[in-house]
Formats: sequence, C-alpha cells, structure tokens
Amino acid sequence: MYESGFWETVDGARAGADGDPDALADLLVGRLAELDPESVTDYARHFESRFNRAFRWDVWGAAQVLLGRDEEVDDEAFENFRCALIAQGRDVFEGTLQDPDALAALLPPGFDPVVEGEAEEVGFAAYDAYERLTGDELPDLGLPEPPPEPEGVRPDLADPAVLAAAYPRLWARFRGAPPTGSGGA
Repeated sequence: MYESGFWETVDGARAGADGDPDALADLLVGRLAELDPESVTDYARHFESRFNRAFRWDVWGAAQVLLGRDEEVDDEAFENFRCALIAQGRDVFEGTLQDPDALAALLPPGFDPVVEGEAEEVGFAAYDAYERLTGDELPDLGLPEPPPEPEGVRPDLADPAVLAAAYPRLWARFRGAPPTGSGGA
C-alpha cells in the first residue's frame, strides 16, 4: 500500500464515521480486513510512521490547548490525540505538523474535542484487522524506535498564558479569550 492508499483508507472510513472515533476504528478494521495481510502491514507502517512524526512538543502543546482544561495532557492522552490527528486525514495531519496553531482552521466546523480529540482505538485498527485476517499478531513493522522524548522544546503546558501566546488561533477557537497574566510567574 502506497501513502495515497493509506490516506484513502483513512478518508473513506472517516466519511462513514460521523465524527465518532470508535465508529471510525470499526470502519477501518472492516476496510482493512478486506485487504491482504501484506497491505494491512503496509497500512500499519504508514500509521506508525505518522504517529511517530507527530511526537513533538509543539504538537503536544496544541493537544494541551485542545484537550487540557484543568489538567496537563498526559502521555496516554497525547498518544490518543496523535491517533485522532491522523484520523482527521492528510490535510489536517500535515498542516498541523507544518504549523500546530493552524489546527484551529484545519479542524472541521463542529469539531468536538471531547468526542473527537482522542481516538485510541484508531491506533489499533491494523492490529485488529491483521488478527481477523490471519489469526496471528501483526508482525514487527521494522520501524526505528521513537525517541524517548518528543522532538523540540517542551512548552510550559501548565501555563495558560504561555499556551495562548504560542497557539493564539487554536486558543481563540477552543478556549475563547486569552488569559491575562502568567500562571507560572
């Protein structure tokens, strides 16, 4: 499966999911289970490569603005956010990696961060489809291990003023007026 086939699979499943990440995961498993095991493995490589590419502090900061209200977005929530980011399709994913604050304009109208901001099951779709097809676990994908820490400089995820300044469009769309002062000072 080429990259275009990967994104076509994601887009086709997303069209039928109506914004529900669990429905999207089910649709992905169904679509992937119609393929041969090698294609499912290729899909998994594409997914994991993108998942790892989004392992960056600036993307984590965008996740904090989008998902984190009263607490810091933890490792698991950030993993689920990266799955949701991929689930939104190529334009949203690549646009976010280009400029994480652009996510404000890239997400569709009516996007609900509580429902659509995390998509853990989407990350397991290839594994589930492969097992359905073969009865076995997905083989090792042969990808390098991700680094132990995200790429880039860690923003102060606990300081709303810092986040509002770093992600003004995302903050305005999902949080409203920027906070006054700095919570970290």
